[in-house]
Amino acid sequence: METTRGAERQRTAAERRRRELLEAADRVVLRDGPKASMNAIAAEAGITKPILYRHFGDKGGLYRALAKRHTDALLSALRASLDAPSERRQRVEATLDTYLAAIEARPQVYRFLMHPSDDAAPSPEQGFDVGRHSAPLLRRLGEELGKVIAERVDLGPDSEQMARIWGHGIVGMMHAAGDWWLGDRPCSREQLVRSLADLLWGRLAEAGDLPGGQPF
Repeated sequence: METTRGAERQRTAAERRRRELLEAADRVVLRDGPKASMNAIAAEAGITKPILYRHFGDKGGLYRALAKRHTDALLSALRASLDAPSERRQRVEATLDTYLAAIEARPQVYRFLMHPSDDAAPSPEQGFDVGRHSAPLLRRLGEELGKVIAERVDLGPDSEQMARIWGHGIVGMMHAAGDWWLGDRPCSREQLVRSLADLLWGRLAEAGDLPGGQPF
């Protein structure tokens, strides 16, 4: 019994330490964006880089942990928008706005997760394949949105497959449009939300909610 309690305490302490290191990494990413380095994160956490490697392996491991942390928070916010007691068009616009507001609020975090360093000659530490890591993040968002659509919208024959297509398509649209908008700011966020909702609205306006479920 004592051995079990000791193992539980060690696991709890390790989880708490990991959270503290991720919070330190977040602070550096907010400051440095894609140029955030393992050296800077270790310094922010008050530890040496080998200790940071012990927890995450390398920058790719740290990236995956940060991506999960931020994706979990974003998915929670998106689900709250989809669950809001309002008309479907308002929920669609609120969901689009939630995504855009999230990347607007923390652009350095977004750029760290989605773009490599802008350095002309990045260090070997920074030279990992961002696309290899960011693609699973977008796939996860697409799958989660597809599940929500499948649970709520009647898309007729092959509804589940169609819902997955819609989920990934909507996430791809949000990502591409949001990436362009965050860089150039050619219009207001409100105008972008309305325009994207207009693009989605044709078939979505026609599809009925599944009986007995939550409305989409």
